[in-house]
Amino acid sequence: MQDFIPFEIIEGDYDKGMVLLADHAMNRLPGAYGGLGLPESAFHRHIAFDIGIERLTRRLAAMLGVPAVLGCFSRLLIDPNRGEDDPTLVMKISDGAIIPGNHPISREEWDFRLNAYHRPYHRAVERTIARAGAAGRAPLVLSLHSFTPFWKGVPRPWHAAVLWDSDHRAVLPFLELLRQPGDITVGDNEPYDGALKGDTMYRHCMTTGTPHALLEVRQDLIGDEAGMAAWAERLAPVFTTLNADPTLHEYRIFPSRTGPYPA
Repeated sequence: MQDFIPFEIIEGDYDKGMVLLADHAMNRLPGAYGGLGLPESAFHRHIAFDIGIERLTRRLAAMLGVPAVLGCFSRLLIDPNRGEDDPTLVMKISDGAIIPGNHPISREEWDFRLNAYHRPYHRAVERTIARAGAAGRAPLVLSLHSFTPFWKGVPRPWHAAVLWDSDHRAVLPFLELLRQPGDITVGDNEPYDGALKGDTMYRHCMTTGTPHALLEVRQDLIGDEAGMAAWAERLAPVFTTLNADPTLHEYRIFPSRTGPYPA
């Protein structure tokens, strides 16, 4: 397991002041875990990773020439987009699938997964954001995720969505730019609420006053090469426009809807 690297940094021009993140980019596990007792088919489902996001993030990083950080382990092992004290950090059941390798789990194993996978990923995110802001100008951080087209049999009408807590600076122009062509339905804090204490945006952006937004794209739209490429072409100019706004390169702390920040 020591040979398993839990993150990948895609190098780019840090002076451009933009960082892309993909917490749930991959569905991989260290060999010692086998499949956590699950069939291989489970690792092709959304419970294991965000379908389409790895390729989309790589394409956008290349098109924009900016750095990105990818999570290299499945969220079934430990979820990098959860706080360390979140009870859903290591899931026992996910969308009806029982995960035998996660239940029961000892305190020792819980701590091992934090130290071996979760914390190294977040240290990589922290280093990358710090390097992009080394000149004293806040970087714009954009986190990429994907969501299922159906939930419990109910179709989700959104093609994409922007999730956020209370820092609206990047979110409002982001929503406007995504909606401008008029050909897609864009959710605002749908199908999830972006205020989650301890998650990646909370930890690296809300608490530091770094401008940011989290984008969700529906998985069926980016599940193949053509769809992914089309969305990269759609998003690249939007990201460029956002990054050109000087107000999105200033540090400003907003209170979180989840409550006071840790002292």
